[in-house]
Amino acid sequence: MSTVDADVEIAGDDPVPVLDLEVTVARQARVGDITVRRMLPLRQRRSVGPWCFIDHYGPQDVDGTTGMLVPPHPHIGLQTVTWLVAGNVLHRDSLGSEQMIRPGQLNLMTAGAGIAHAEESPEQPDPVLHGVQLWVALPEASRRVAPAFEHHAELPDAAVPGFQTTVFMGELAGSQSPATAFSPIVGAELSAAGGAATSSVPLRPDYEHVVFVVTGRADVDGAVLAPGQLLYLPTGRQRASMSAPAGSSLMLLGGEPLGEPLLMWWNFVARTPEEIEAATASWREGGFGEVGGYEGEPMPAPDLDVARLRRPRS
Repeated sequence: MSTVDADVEIAGDDPVPVLDLEVTVARQARVGDITVRRMLPLRQRRSVGPWCFIDHYGPQDVDGTTGMLVPPHPHIGLQTVTWLVAGNVLHRDSLGSEQMIRPGQLNLMTAGAGIAHAEESPEQPDPVLHGVQLWVALPEASRRVAPAFEHHAELPDAAVPGFQTTVFMGELAGSQSPATAFSPIVGAELSAAGGAATSSVPLRPDYEHVVFVVTGRADVDGAVLAPGQLLYLPTGRQRASMSAPAGSSLMLLGGEPLGEPLLMWWNFVARTPEEIEAATASWREGGFGEVGGYEGEPMPAPDLDVARLRRPRS
């Protein structure tokens, strides 16, 4: 998925105090015909562990609409993590990958030195689309790796009492995802599928975490969350108390603090304005390769204001 805004580093609303916990509220953005809840990056928190971008969209009726329609666009310095709750989306990229994704499966694209991709609803889509698009910032040692794509149709369940828990990135409660990761990380969906659920979820104290609701509502350490709210849990926490009524699901993301400055502009995660400028020029000159099978024009890069990128961030 592509960002709507050129500079995504300044997005987000101010935190809402809830029992001394940091809860922030998403802002709305448009991606094609889809309205998304954009929860990261925030003004005061540009990343959590290596996670640097969170979009939550749907549930939305896409019958008779274009649904998901994101033309070919470029990425550098990150991984895209696509997770669906309902519906189906077709991924194509400049490596020649073509992969339909459905709920409970993972599409993971490592952009590294550079890749282009497109995401769209198929010609006969499932009637409802609901999902999450995430970005993982690659650490300095790995951010220029060769681009790659992987699809995981089967993922492990974690032993979290009361919740059906799927680990799609990293490790949780002794269950390890097969997905490639370049830094210590966790990404999991916890669902109260069979009834109301309550659990004390183990956390790694060297990780920082965020929790948000995908469906329904949840109580996490006394913070009552609805879709569009993001709860931040700092390092030093060994457990989080979570409860949710039947039919609710929530996402847990975390990792070791990256400890590196990130410069995010459009679809690029870099470290310097010069890298952004070079990637933009390469895209305009066709340097990322062609996304085969997509009918339509690629996404044009927005105007680049290098002087703005060089300004110190507050």
